[in-house]
Amino acid sequence: MSLSRIYSLPGAVLAAAYLAGYVLLDWVSFIDPFAPFGITPWNPPTGLSFVLVLLFGQRYVPLLFVAPLLADLTVRHLPLPWGAEIMTVTVIGGGYGIGLVTLLQPRLRFNPTLASMRDLLLLLAVAGVSAAAVSLLYAAVTVQAGLMPLADLPAAAVRYWIGDMIGIAIVAPFGLILLTRGRALRLSLESALQVAATLATLAVVFLFAVRPHAQLFYLLFLPVIWMAVRGGLEAVASGVLLTQLGLIAGLHLLPGEEIDVTGVQALMLVLAMTGLIAGALVTQHRRTELQLRLHQESLARLARLGSMGELATAIAHEINQPLSAAGTYTRLVTETLGDDPRHRPVREIAEKAAGQVQRAADVVRRLRALIRLDQSGRAPVAVALMVRETIDLMHPELDRHGVAAAVRLDPDVPLVLVDLLQIEQVLINLVRNAVEAMDAAGTTQGRLVIAACRRDDMVEITVADSGPGFPPDLPAPEVATFASTKPDGLGFGLSLCRSIVEQHGGRLVIERPDRGAVVRFTVPIAKGAE
Repeated sequence: MSLSRIYSLPGAVLAAAYLAGYVLLDWVSFIDPFAPFGITPWNPPTGLSFVLVLLFGQRYVPLLFVAPLLADLTVRHLPLPWGAEIMTVTVIGGGYGIGLVTLLQPRLRFNPTLASMRDLLLLLAVAGVSAAAVSLLYAAVTVQAGLMPLADLPAAAVRYWIGDMIGIAIVAPFGLILLTRGRALRLSLESALQVAATLATLAVVFLFAVRPHAQLFYLLFLPVIWMAVRGGLEAVASGVLLTQLGLIAGLHLLPGEEIDVTGVQALMLVLAMTGLIAGALVTQHRRTELQLRLHQESLARLARLGSMGELATAIAHEINQPLSAAGTYTRLVTETLGDDPRHRPVREIAEKAAGQVQRAADVVRRLRALIRLDQSGRAPVAVALMVRETIDLMHPELDRHGVAAAVRLDPDVPLVLVDLLQIEQVLINLVRNAVEAMDAAGTTQGRLVIAACRRDDMVEITVADSGPGFPPDLPAPEVATFASTKPDGLGFGLSLCRSIVEQHGGRLVIERPDRGAVVRFTVPIAKGAE
């Protein structure tokens, strides 16, 4: 099943798949339980909960309360009394639900594709705090219910915290990368060798798995670091998952007394954190190199286009001469014909021709101003006027592709000081990009929303669509590259829009929400219009 189909599955199907996956992962990882109620060394179901909420939204948070109860009923056969069970389920669902809702707050700007080191660290930080609260409260509930002595509370809480952190650090990055980028470990000869090295190392570790030789666990760092250095975060996320699955399989096969599971638990957490951070650093370094290379290519192309302003001036000068002559000739024809009624149709045609000549001259002049980003044409303009004219110009294209356009303007939006032609060109570019993206993705009944609101001394204009959104590897417009996702695109649409907006003193940013794409830009408020 393709990823687009996964996102379009009904909520009930996603919920059922999550609950089944949660119970399955809990059953697979139910090894060496601590105390009768079963705190296990690895808790991968918690990582699955993070994937569900971060990718499919907060509406699935209630399932975080249902899944632990279902797992306790099917895997552990309800080890706690009903009162304590309800309290522990509430602790797990509430603790992780609050953490995930916090992580999804817009002010944190968390990107579930884990596009940067910041996103990975945010995920691990929220996971660490949430797991600490859940583990401590879970252990406290078991102590309060008389199921565990108070002296065991610190050990139980630490073991629970490490187990949940391992599950989140391994399953969540793998799931997020797989479902947002469409791939994890790339299939190649090198990746096959990395998998073979991991399996061979696991065999060596378990061959000498008695406690005096537990230090051989550190051999697992070699294939993990290899994956991180060569493949970045995508590869190492698969590597640590493979390592954990191998450890779980090994512990199922070996008698429990032959290996220190608690020590391996701590080592696995260190291995996962080290591998993920190393992989994120490599991925971020490669992305920086790519952006630098694109920037250099952009500068090279800009150098070739550096004389565009002068070329536009020269062309305008050459065109203006024949246009002026044509305008003079048409006016002479009009004057020669005079008011003779017999020549009225010819006179009307000559007057129309003169008007079109003047319009052509105006277009050439405004084109030169657009290329040079001239500021002389700026004047107070109503945002509603710009948006209405943009919708009118794009109306045939919107109808042809079946896209419904909506306008949402705050009633207190003041006049803005802009060049009407230039800002309308920005809006036209953004609307056309949205329509073409929705059409290319096969989106039926697409929707486009143009909104505007006041932001301090600026007006923020937003263009949002229901299309497939920006690809994760598309550089932000701040990089000023000529990047294009269209096979016939020139690649300077967003860069030109950014240049126009910044010349007006504003800022243009792109956003990648869960659905569709959003582009926001600001323009200054006209003085006296506040």
